[in-house]
Amino acid sequence: MTGTERFQALMTGRVPDRVPVVCNLLDQGARELGLKLEDYYARGEHVARGRLLSRQKYGYDTVVATFYAAMEAELLGCRNIVYAEEGPPNVGDLVIRTPDDIDKLQVPTDLRAHPRFREQAECIRILKRELNGEYPVVAVAVSSFSLPAILMGISGWLELLTCGTPASRKVLLEKCAQFCRLHITALREAGADLIIYTDSVATADVITRKQFQELALPAIQRDLDGLGTADVVYFNGGGRINPHLETLMGQTSLRAFYINPFDDVAEAKRILGGRALLVAAINDIRLIDWTVDGINTEVRRIMESGKADGGFLFGTLMMPFAIPDSNIHAMIEAAHRYGSYAG
Repeated sequence: MTGTERFQALMTGRVPDRVPVVCNLLDQGARELGLKLEDYYARGEHVARGRLLSRQKYGYDTVVATFYAAMEAELLGCRNIVYAEEGPPNVGDLVIRTPDDIDKLQVPTDLRAHPRFREQAECIRILKRELNGEYPVVAVAVSSFSLPAILMGISGWLELLTCGTPASRKVLLEKCAQFCRLHITALREAGADLIIYTDSVATADVITRKQFQELALPAIQRDLDGLGTADVVYFNGGGRINPHLETLMGQTSLRAFYINPFDDVAEAKRILGGRALLVAAINDIRLIDWTVDGINTEVRRIMESGKADGGFLFGTLMMPFAIPDSNIHAMIEAAHRYGSYAG
């Protein structure tokens, strides 16, 4: 089966030949092409070629067309992206530094006209052409509740959330929702098959259940209202989401959830009860120095916790540049072996 066939099997309630593997290798494509990260991310063509080489090299089931998280800040006015030697590009100049900047924040009316989005759209176009429908092309959109952390820094956003002016918070969330909806629509129009909707601030490790109910949940509902969620996967971002799964199932139309390595896989499976797809993530920070035996043990544990009866995928977070090639191969091979439904 191809990656697309495995996904189609899950979406129609069938069990594929093995658990599909989602492997989020972003910066590693630059290494495949022998390019510096700044040169790699300058052109959509470079990113597409790097991602195709990575998928071919390791053998996973999706291809990510997203560049880096800070790109959403670029689309909203950030003029300075900082490139490290072996780490993801980051925001070098916050878009929002003062309350007045919230009022000044301009949401573009047409993302397709933005030069950086045009590069990403070109990347998606090339991936779609070269993959010929055999592997889903995945793009990422940040939720309106978490986007402010990219625009003003996580400490600034948490301060505004907990003790800032409610009116400023409301204006910022409304503008971020406008952008999020525009972004999802533009990514779909560019050809993305799946949208990873990431909400890194709305996790049980960052905010309270009350804050989730009163602030994060309405933001999620507003972001996705009327857009359709058949192709949307709710991504943990940076913390546990099991405590929110029942609420998300009951009060949104989301039906695919990508939990955190610190979430209990069996518990998530029990909460969802076959009503939604579950993606369990390995702790890819540990992949930097785990032994092959350690990788095998962890992959086997995840598979045994979730793969029974199907509706299950194995995934990674955004994999660090420092993970050795040998450990990526070991993880994929273990995922294929322990994720098999044959016999």
